[in-house]
Amino acid sequence: MSFSLHGNLSFYPQFMFNLRRSPFVFGFGPDETAYVRMILYRVPVQDAMVMIQPQLTAYCFGTQEPGITADPALLDVMSITPERVLLLDAYFYVVVFHGATVAQWRKAEYHLLPEHKAFAELLAAPQAEAKAIAQRRFPVPRVVDCDQNGSQARFLLAKLNPSATYNSAAAVSGEVIMTDDVSLQVFTDHLKRLAVQS
Repeated sequence: MSFSLHGNLSFYPQFMFNLRRSPFVFGFGPDETAYVRMILYRVPVQDAMVMIQPQLTAYCFGTQEPGITADPALLDVMSITPERVLLLDAYFYVVVFHGATVAQWRKAEYHLLPEHKAFAELLAAPQAEAKAIAQRRFPVPRVVDCDQNGSQARFLLAKLNPSATYNSAAAVSGEVIMTDDVSLQVFTDHLKRLAVQS
């Protein structure tokens, strides 16, 4: 027996996966859960969707045309690369995440040199967007500035789909999430099995 969803429902399993990992269901005490649910009931639908499934934007140097590009990225660990800056909007907090190479260049202060103006723009663009998000949102989100493999990177890693973990073969190159949590693919496959069992 096969299983398929109508086009209008194709993202439903993805939202279920992210909802079960959100502060509405997992990881908060009773008081904090009541608070975030109260906020959920008061915000517009678009903001509620961001609370359930955060938005990830990747900033990198343009390949086709000069300048910085900002493109939506998959909410997946494979979106982390050393030469990117990621901006995660999880409603209650906003994360500016620097890949390992970008973080090294920033620490070497390349962005202060006139010949590296494009790199300075790469660092400034996500910071400006994070500031704009914080200014227009109530309650004001916490803004986290972090680097790949840094302690604060956990704010980003906790929201990403763990498609590459310490015990998966997919973790050949790139970031690995140290978790026993299931990936979106495993979750979706399990839902399909449950749907066709009866």
